[in-house]
Amino acid sequence: MKNWIKIGAAAALTLGLAACSDPAAEAPTDTTVTWADPTAKLDGVKLTIWAAQNSNTVPSKVVDGFEQATGATVEVVTIPDPYEQGIQTKVATGDKPDLAFWQPTASMLTAINAKANLQPLNEAPWLSKLSPDLRDITGILDGTRYAALITSPAVEGVYYNKEVFAANGIAAPPKNFNEMVTLARTLKAKGVTPFYEMAADRWGTQWWVQIQLADAAKAGLWEKINKGEETLTSPVVLDSIKTYKSLIDEGLFNSNIKTAKFEDQGTALLAGEAAMVVQVNSFFGQLQAKADTATLDKKIGFFPISPSGNIGTFIPDQSNALVAFKTGDAKREAAARQLLSYWMGPGYQDFVTDRNTISLQTAVPNPPGVPKALLDVHAALPTSVGSMQALAVANPDLYINLADMITGSMTPEQVAQATQEQFAQLAKAAGAPGF
Repeated sequence: MKNWIKIGAAAALTLGLAACSDPAAEAPTDTTVTWADPTAKLDGVKLTIWAAQNSNTVPSKVVDGFEQATGATVEVVTIPDPYEQGIQTKVATGDKPDLAFWQPTASMLTAINAKANLQPLNEAPWLSKLSPDLRDITGILDGTRYAALITSPAVEGVYYNKEVFAANGIAAPPKNFNEMVTLARTLKAKGVTPFYEMAADRWGTQWWVQIQLADAAKAGLWEKINKGEETLTSPVVLDSIKTYKSLIDEGLFNSNIKTAKFEDQGTALLAGEAAMVVQVNSFFGQLQAKADTATLDKKIGFFPISPSGNIGTFIPDQSNALVAFKTGDAKREAAARQLLSYWMGPGYQDFVTDRNTISLQTAVPNPPGVPKALLDVHAALPTSVGSMQALAVANPDLYINLADMITGSMTPEQVAQATQEQFAQLAKAAGAPGF
């Protein structure tokens, strides 16, 4: 369900190989396009949007408004999970929608062969309206913008139960990773489960490694890995994997860590059965489905974390952005751009109000009732650093290997080695220099 990590290595490899051999992938990108008035008439035009199971209701308000204003017809088609793998397979065979929700990171834009398959959005009319801190945070590959950011990108950080903290005399969140571990040991000594993890669903395990790499990422770790100057077996990465395992072995996590699932995390944190969960924005979506805003504001807080301080790690997911495909039909391609202009223009206030989500535009206010923790997540973005998914040229299955480590079938060294081998394979397929 959480689609930013379900890359589908085989499909990514297929598209990456296509990027190496397809002449279209090497051709210069024409970034000059025209942008129609957002409400210009489009009678008789039909557009298709591909969406995941957790994003297929996101466009409803925008689609209704756009159809009424333009006369176009817009169909939202749900692609079954694993979403990214399904789309990559379809696109590799020539099946393309007009628009699709897509993770706007460099690795995933590479995986879908953006230069050959996606329309450039460099001159999009809404860009000047975006908050300067967010305008260029994601959606760009090799200097060309391919994705339209519509909602606040996800941030890896710590959700905590305020009542559990207060009951145990904790007046403020920890200020760095080591302080958080010390706090966890204090809670354990009082009979409280410090952290809750969901190794059965696997995908969230990677956040524990990535928050430990935030400072290294800020110092250029992923750029070095992209060039082969560092690897995922290097001490900085391996040590973060070892630390994660040592904290698990120490008993700082839920006793059912091997069988616990994503759904269990939200239930446990709301009930106070655990003090903290390291997660991303989709976790808060789960909490919103379980409790109203007043309850969430009372019980749930958020803080970003890194070895040196309260630095978050951002990881945009597919529900945060859309891409427009090159279909070969100039009229539909223009209409797809027009729909994006409407979405981020006349339709944007209704969109954020309908979704009760944070506005990315300085002139459009947040709707009333956005939970405090979600505002804190958004506030962490300007000082956050990119995740592996945002900064690396490829996104290997680190989470699968970490889950295998938790269940006892891999060592930290094996996790690092297997992840590096897959990274190198994907990077080579994508045409990255040095691989």
